[in-house]
Amino acid sequence: MSTTYDRGASASGTSDSGRRGSHAVRWWVLGVLGTAQLMVTLDATVVNIALPAAQHDLGFSDGSRQWVITGYALAFGSLLLLGGRLGDLFGRRTTFITGLVGFAGASVLGGAATGFDVLVAARVTQGLFAALLAPAALSLLSVTFSDPRERPKAFGVFSALAGAGGAVGLLLGGMLTQWASWRWVMYVNVVFAAVALVGAVLLLAAPAVARRPALDLPGTLVGSAALFAVVYGFAHVESTSWTDPVTLGSLIVGVVLLVVFVRLQARVAHPLLPLRLVLSRARGGSYLTVFVIGMGMFSIFLFLTYYLEASLGYSPIRTGLAFLPMVAGIVAASTTAPALLLPRVGPKVVISAGFLVAASGMALLTRLELDSAYAAHIMPGLILLGLGLGGVMATAFQGATAGVRHEDAGVASALVNTGQQVGGSISTALLTTVASSAATDYLSSHEPGALTAARAGVESYTATLAWGSGFFVVGAVLAALLIPNAPPAPSEGEPVIGH
Repeated sequence: MSTTYDRGASASGTSDSGRRGSHAVRWWVLGVLGTAQLMVTLDATVVNIALPAAQHDLGFSDGSRQWVITGYALAFGSLLLLGGRLGDLFGRRTTFITGLVGFAGASVLGGAATGFDVLVAARVTQGLFAALLAPAALSLLSVTFSDPRERPKAFGVFSALAGAGGAVGLLLGGMLTQWASWRWVMYVNVVFAAVALVGAVLLLAAPAVARRPALDLPGTLVGSAALFAVVYGFAHVESTSWTDPVTLGSLIVGVVLLVVFVRLQARVAHPLLPLRLVLSRARGGSYLTVFVIGMGMFSIFLFLTYYLEASLGYSPIRTGLAFLPMVAGIVAASTTAPALLLPRVGPKVVISAGFLVAASGMALLTRLELDSAYAAHIMPGLILLGLGLGGVMATAFQGATAGVRHEDAGVASALVNTGQQVGGSISTALLTTVASSAATDYLSSHEPGALTAARAGVESYTATLAWGSGFFVVGAVLAALLIPNAPPAPSEGEPVIGH
């Protein structure tokens, strides 16, 4: 016998507490979704640590190395909107499970790779299935926790895992590469996926999809091509220049296609991305917030890692451990700010203040030198970064899915991941240029030598951190101007059927 839940039933407590997908197991569902989100997030950094070992083992060139990272980013970034909409149309449980199985399979392929081509193919496949998995996880969270009293806590825990994933990836990548093999940075995903898969099969209820609107095929093709061109253009900057014809061509094509995409979405009956999602001030401001987070966090993980390893001589494991105070700050703020601060001061204040706290932490790190001490000069900035970003992320994730109809929850969640991915791509390209210019300027104005070269490296890293601090200040201003200070409305609960 099957039962159909009313909208919001999963958070109302009206369902049979012994059934799969019921109110009684919602916190276990959060654990499943958080495990999957942690896997996707840490995979953005865990492979970076292992790249030198993989390059030595498989024998590919320095010029080819970036494609192990770029291949994943291109597939993930360009297919997110499609992945989110597929979850809305065909069921988020099905999409989530498909994403888990596919991601695990691609990870096995990558871990067993015998050549460069196989490794890149595995990374592209990981990105493809991550584009299904990540929006499905956030949208499942959104429609599961529609009770305004529980929603902040759930989003806080989920945001803590999302924010901590990058730093955990650095530590895990260092440990696996040093103690086992670079191949285990791929194989370890199978462990996360297996845990999440068992939980998903046992706990997630199948959705009662009353109707499946036609997929917006023109919008899908144009939107995916636009995101591919934008991400590829910014990735290409890292190995060439801003004036390179391929870079310029990709970025121009991407912008033109984005304009065409918006015009299409305003005209079709069943758009891939309903414009009502982004025209809301609460949601639109939250998407911009996530975009700024993506820009700032990449400068932290990428260039501070360079500083710790190249300037201070930290091992990969020690570098990962160095980020743990930031992880602690993210977890503390993500799990407390939504429940304690958000109801009292509103999202505008929480996000603006959080960005300013994070900016101050980044500003502290711009004072780093060749002989800086960890406890005195690095850790305080990391703690402030964690505290600031934790509150911002948890609040922005709620705002991005606020008041969303259950049939739009997947694509609304995909926009969150798209904002992070595009923000990170732009930031990496821009800050690579900033670092190079800062190092060149320093070398040209000082006597040549080994010490000068080392100091030029530090100068390049601190220049990028100064820009990161500026990004967060801009984020605080945008939040103050755009985001209303009313509590975010909950999403609509999804009708589901028990089995």
